[in-house]
Amino acid sequence: MKSDIEIALEAELQPIQEVAKTLDISEEDLELYGKYKAKLSDELWEKRKGQPDGRLVLVTAINPTPAGEGKTTTTVGLGQAMQKIGKRSVIALREPSLGPCFGIKGGAAGGGYAQVVPMDELNLHFTGDFHAITSANNLLAAMLDNHIQQGNKLRIDTKQIVWKRCVDMNDRVLRNITVGLGRKADGITREDHFIITVASEIMAILCLAENLQDLKERLGRIIVAYNFDGEPVTARQLHAVGAMAALLKEALKPNLIQTLEHTPAVVHGGPFANIAHGCNSLRATKTALKLADYTITEAGFGADLGAEKFFDIKCRIGGFKPDAVVLVATVRALKYNGGVARADLGKENLEALERGIANLEKHIENIAKYDVPCVVTLNQFTTDTEEELAFVRTFCEERGCEFALSQVWEKGGEGGIELANKVVETVEKKESHFKCLYEDSLSLKEKMETVAKEIYGAGNVVYDKAVEKEIARLERLGFGNMPVCMAKNQYSLSDDPSLLGRPEGFTIHIRDVYVSAGAGFVVAITGTVMTMPGLPEIPAAERIDVDDSGRITGLF
Repeated sequence: MKSDIEIALEAELQPIQEVAKTLDISEEDLELYGKYKAKLSDELWEKRKGQPDGRLVLVTAINPTPAGEGKTTTTVGLGQAMQKIGKRSVIALREPSLGPCFGIKGGAAGGGYAQVVPMDELNLHFTGDFHAITSANNLLAAMLDNHIQQGNKLRIDTKQIVWKRCVDMNDRVLRNITVGLGRKADGITREDHFIITVASEIMAILCLAENLQDLKERLGRIIVAYNFDGEPVTARQLHAVGAMAALLKEALKPNLIQTLEHTPAVVHGGPFANIAHGCNSLRATKTALKLADYTITEAGFGADLGAEKFFDIKCRIGGFKPDAVVLVATVRALKYNGGVARADLGKENLEALERGIANLEKHIENIAKYDVPCVVTLNQFTTDTEEELAFVRTFCEERGCEFALSQVWEKGGEGGIELANKVVETVEKKESHFKCLYEDSLSLKEKMETVAKEIYGAGNVVYDKAVEKEIARLERLGFGNMPVCMAKNQYSLSDDPSLLGRPEGFTIHIRDVYVSAGAGFVVAITGTVMTMPGLPEIPAAERIDVDDSGRITGLF
């Protein structure tokens, strides 16, 4: 069996100009990055913004397990299948972070015969967007420390600096550091921190900015610290906005690549869904909606994280109204939730499937709260039995969900035709009445508790004492009307990753809270989730290499 990267490297790619032509995009609206990648010009948006939108379909999933769910693979395969049934489609994805590429997950371009390509370039550097974000983030950090060194006219309290440096790599030793050691000229000695680039507020801002002007306004609102009077100090006050915008000017433009079957894919932005808002850029999605009949997008991790943030943050800020949701599951993952060891997931076990399907049931119920039609798809494995498949189909249909099998990993678009037809049928026959889960007028605590209780199934929410004070301060400063971005582990509906299936009545612990004033939301950190991940015992990086011909191996 061929690996994902072997399949990708053997594919015959079309020049990106040819892919663009299928969307009536002229070469003058492309900024080429080699033969197979391009950025879409600002002028393209100006030309298309008056056109009607196509349909918007969100692909999400149950909570991830070591057995895998294949959400990105399904997204890509569904886009390819839409083309096969005569629908003009565009896939709108996030860009992969280097952190998980070298950590646990490997690449993030889909899998099998449902991939976006060039897969190796997408996973490693791509068009440099993440490097630009990292540079802009760290420029602001450097200007902050320089301001303090040069006399601190803004009276910044060095005990209340909230801006962190970032790097797009899993590097746990950088979580907590000391800077300014050495001579007096080397800066003020203080504790500092690193986060991964995909958790940076600048990543969130890039993904929520409408245009360059909006980008600069949002960058200016970033709070870097508080002064001795407890007042916020912003990037605008440090005169950092212009330089940051200059670094981000090209990164703001969406990227165009293709799938193995030459379906266009707009890939842009990449905030993590467990520690950030987990969706591709607002600009990419809005552009895709003007280019195609169907835009197929995804949100990271399970529906309790990515989908909730897609609905309550991205749709709220961007004004999106999704037409349907595709909820991805696998028989193997459901049996894992039912208590089966990973080594035994290939064996038929209807009892475990019946126990584990409670996780899928909760996600179905959650999507219904947003009043958007739902299609459940099983990413099919060869070990799945007819009895197991029939059980899941009946379970979903009894709950008013449409259902389709997917074999896109093995067969590409051909394996997604059943799913594509079901999505089109659902969109045409079932009207979406999308609404957000909560109103802006609720307090920050009420919003956090609404998500925790309604989406996660918690019975209670508790806050560290320092968090209580910070929430009160944020509301006093006028940030209480913002949506909340809940940072939570991805493996469980709770904040305890060991609680699989459908835990109920548990307590969610909020241990930190801060405002991303430029992005426009308040972040709540739950449980032990980290904004700087670490590498596993055997990182994926150990398997990656380059052969004598320059072909990358081991990336998956």
